[in-house]
Amino acid sequence: MLVLGIESSCDETGVALYDSEKGLIANQLHTQMAMHAEYGGVVPELASRDHIRRLVPLTHAALREAKVSYQQIDAIAYTQGPGLGGALLAGAAYTNALAFALNKPVLPVHHLEGHLLSPLLAKEQPEFPFVALLVSGGHTQFMAVRDFGDYELIGESVDDAAGEAFDKTGKLIGLPYPAGAILSQYAKLGHPDAFQFPRPMLHSHDLQMSFSGLKTAVLTAVEKTRATHHLSPQDTLPENIRNDICRCFQDAVVDVLVAKAKAALLQTGFRRLVVAGGVGANWKLREELSSLTVQTAPKRQPENIKTYFPPLDLCTDNGAMIAFAGAMRLVHGVQDAEKSGSFDVKPRWRLNEIVRDKMN
Repeated sequence: MLVLGIESSCDETGVALYDSEKGLIANQLHTQMAMHAEYGGVVPELASRDHIRRLVPLTHAALREAKVSYQQIDAIAYTQGPGLGGALLAGAAYTNALAFALNKPVLPVHHLEGHLLSPLLAKEQPEFPFVALLVSGGHTQFMAVRDFGDYELIGESVDDAAGEAFDKTGKLIGLPYPAGAILSQYAKLGHPDAFQFPRPMLHSHDLQMSFSGLKTAVLTAVEKTRATHHLSPQDTLPENIRNDICRCFQDAVVDVLVAKAKAALLQTGFRRLVVAGGVGANWKLREELSSLTVQTAPKRQPENIKTYFPPLDLCTDNGAMIAFAGAMRLVHGVQDAEKSGSFDVKPRWRLNEIVRDKMN
């Protein structure tokens, strides 16, 4: 079965082809990073217009890469949500028009399910069941994943997601867009003990998370630094202090995520962890979670946890994860393909709702 995947939820346009026998055979991606950098963040209207410009040439490029024709495609999967409404509509409209012209069925896919399943595209693939940590843009969630389509939300951020906190904190200290990714690079140059930032909800005895208070602590540190060094709001922070703030902020976020990951594994009894989403590319998070252990009782030996990550090029939004998720839902009988035609998008759509949507 050959599935074409279309991703357009935010600021990346992705088109890919997944063959259920051969695997991923084409993956084309265009990022709008340079365009949005001029505005310091994603401009939804510009994002939507750019998706429309890119979808046709990217589809042609994917077909050339895979050396297949339009008629060889069995189904077309697209991101139905969550995401920016206009951006989602661009991808949904294109998918349904193409499917109608080719007389092919369509597969609406949940964006976060794509991220959740993306580690299955790596050479070393996890087996079910596992705990999934989704750290993608505006989402930080823990899911108990028992099988394809069987996902239970067991914890999430109650305010800013980790990715949002990275971006907002980076912007707060004067970093250009995309501030979160730049922040993690400067963190490599900082000292971990330079600032004492809080670890919000670290001992909350549940799997909820909060990062807005951490962002406020960084703001306080920045204001004190400016006052101490007699800096105006327009002046840049000294490099060493900037790097230290980046490092200490990053370590605080990672400490919370690692602690909650351990708690999720103990709560579920699973011993496999899957990490997916843009923040899953963070070097410190990968370092800490790659050597994760849990201890079920004080006198028992710690148990090693096997942690799985998607390839780095599949951490950001991409068509490969959408094509794969659509194909797997078909192969495993979780979802039926639909006729092209009327469609809708779901800018706000919780991942655990897709199981209920299928049952109703």
